[in-house]
Amino acid sequence: MWTAASRRSIPFWQTGKLDVESNVQFGEGGAGTFSDGKLTTRIKDPRCRKVLEEMVDAGAPEEILYDAKPHIGTDLLRGVVKQLREKIISLGGEVRFFAKVTGFQWENDCVQAVFLQNGEKIEAEDVVLALGHSARDTFTLLYEEKFALEQKPFAMGVRIEHPQAMIDAVQYGDAAAILPAADYRLTYTTQKNRGVYTFCMCPGGYVVAAASEEGRLAVNGMSEHARDGKNANSALLVQIFPEDFGSDHPLAGMLFQRELEERAFLAGGGSYTAPVQTVGSFLGKGKGEAAEVTATYRPAVRESSLDEIFPAFMTEALREALPAMGRKLKGFDRADAVLTAVESRSSSPIRILRDKTGMSLCKQGIYPAGEGAGYAGGIVSAAVDGIFVAEKIAEKYGWMK
Repeated sequence: MWTAASRRSIPFWQTGKLDVESNVQFGEGGAGTFSDGKLTTRIKDPRCRKVLEEMVDAGAPEEILYDAKPHIGTDLLRGVVKQLREKIISLGGEVRFFAKVTGFQWENDCVQAVFLQNGEKIEAEDVVLALGHSARDTFTLLYEEKFALEQKPFAMGVRIEHPQAMIDAVQYGDAAAILPAADYRLTYTTQKNRGVYTFCMCPGGYVVAAASEEGRLAVNGMSEHARDGKNANSALLVQIFPEDFGSDHPLAGMLFQRELEERAFLAGGGSYTAPVQTVGSFLGKGKGEAAEVTATYRPAVRESSLDEIFPAFMTEALREALPAMGRKLKGFDRADAVLTAVESRSSSPIRILRDKTGMSLCKQGIYPAGEGAGYAGGIVSAAVDGIFVAEKIAEKYGWMK
């Protein structure tokens, strides 16, 4: 996995040649390094302030301490992540790149060591599993090692792009010219009681290639600190429930994600060209006479039908939600808005079960943490969960004051 600095330019975006070991999902800072650096969260936890203060100490703008909707931006976030790593090292920690965990050593279901891909063995009585939401090979390993896992709801869908100028005008009116790039958040519940919502809205941003496995295509969104790109983009997601998976296997949600990513890959032509469809075409109303919106995804896009990718319950939900959201935010359902598939990594499809001490239910010394473990959804909540787990380990050894 590459450092945050070396991830400044992802060759995959230009060449379409995927490195499954180092990409948007895997590398220093994970997928969050290539995002808006959004620090909003719905959780009410005093540890949130600690997270923001640490980021400011690492070089994030001080304004994140008081902004109602704080963000850092992809361009600045890489430097923040680097400074956090250097602080860990200064405190006696060690950071290893290209050091994938491939196995565990147990004694009576108590962890004794972890094994790395290069064959190295690291002895440890306490192991924090902070995997991120896309560590599918590790999820499979945990299942094979008989960890207590369960399915959890998540969401999938598309990225939707509009002119940022339109969003500004709708949100700000006459003041649009003097205010920063506007954002939005929209929700809708269908007649069949399925939620559809926008997520990780990126003002003045870009849709980016976020695949991490061969033959599977995924997209994400990002903005730089200035948020000065021509387009606004947001995930437009449909709730997915365990009953949609068609199986009670703990990894069924992950397999469902993979299935849709494979369909998107094929719909794009069997490469990492992303399938796109305009809202007008998707709703059967035509593309619009004067298209203003150009897809920002790279390396390339291809006009496709979302019906080739998504099951009927998802396309039905999107077709019902788009006009309703257009009534809330004028122009949201405009004919030339671009839908890019598939946004599949909004959160983890599994939960690694743990007890009130933060420890895995059936594996002693293992502490699942963060978004990949199923206990967070975003940068701040994942960091807060990491603090929670650290506190529990400190309590175990009597280190808490």
